[in-house]
Amino acid sequence: MPSRKALVRRPGPRLAEGLVTHVEREKIDVDLALEQWEAYTETLRAHGWETIEVDPADDCPDAVFVEDTVVMYRNVALIARPGAESRREETDGVEEAVARLGCSVNWIWEPGTLDGGDVLKVGDTIYVGRGGRTNAAGLQQVRAAFEPLGARVVAVPVSKVLHLKSAVTALPDGTVIGHIPKVDRPSLFPRFLSVPEEAGSHVVLLGGPKLLMSATAPRSAELFADLGLEPVTVDIGEFEKLEGCVTCLSVRLRELYA
Repeated sequence: MPSRKALVRRPGPRLAEGLVTHVEREKIDVDLALEQWEAYTETLRAHGWETIEVDPADDCPDAVFVEDTVVMYRNVALIARPGAESRREETDGVEEAVARLGCSVNWIWEPGTLDGGDVLKVGDTIYVGRGGRTNAAGLQQVRAAFEPLGARVVAVPVSKVLHLKSAVTALPDGTVIGHIPKVDRPSLFPRFLSVPEEAGSHVVLLGGPKLLMSATAPRSAELFADLGLEPVTVDIGEFEKLEGCVTCLSVRLRELYA
């Protein structure tokens, strides 16, 4: 049976220094952020996910956003090369963690840059955001790593948010969801559903009809419930001040075998 594991990384003491690009900087309560992170990881565990803590990277303020460090496809871990130079040391502990899990490890090499938050997988289609953090060379290296395994890689422009998955994620049936003012080209997705709040664009598929999402998108949660889905909400307000969302705080590994 495939096992469901999620890599997570505890927020460090310098969290308040994290990068912001599309929002105004706000004061971060680091203690509250830790409480929110613990509640987030406990929610994953409560829904059948084994959480695996990556070694801390306390000198890296953004290290809690572990999704940006690696992209998983089947059992292959593609170690990212973050577009922000200050984040590149974050990948070390993640590389060790995926290797321990038995993943095949590959890397993005200079001059390529790739943030994992720019990658949305819908079945065997891999959408890659081309914007501030992921460049053309990084996109080509994603193609080289995953197309031989059966993936189809599609480039998506990103100009209104930090990462592709800041704008869109997908429901269990593959429908891509997003808040229209933040999505560059909704027409690139075969099935697209507009949601009423920006935070409603971000869901983590917990299994079956259950969606992990932010408590700051109640109208979107109501929309999903009307579709027969089961929203599970968490408060991640301190991370949202740093352009984070529910997807950023973990790397879900669905296809590894126990």
